[in-house]
Amino acid sequence: MMTANEIALWMQSQLEQEECLYQEDVVDFLVKNAQESFLKENADGNLVLTPLVLNAFKKLNANTVVWVRPDLYWRFRVAEDEDGREARG
Repeated sequence: MMTANEIALWMQSQLEQEECLYQEDVVDFLVKNAQESFLKENADGNLVLTPLVLNAFKKLNANTVVWVRPDLYWRFRVAEDEDGREARG
């Protein structure tokens, strides 16, 4: 059984390697590794990460990573990004 912190560290390492990290890839990783307890179904019926994992991930990179909502991925912050955790693209 993995912990939320271990998942967050895996996410961070993937982000550092790939420069962006799609939520779908994290969901696939958790399903393949029998860690569905860290997933929940959202209002649209899609599997998403639980707040436990998201909070652990945010602690690792609160000021250096942004979430791109339209495409459902994280990437490193760039100078053009507005303050806050979400970015436009």
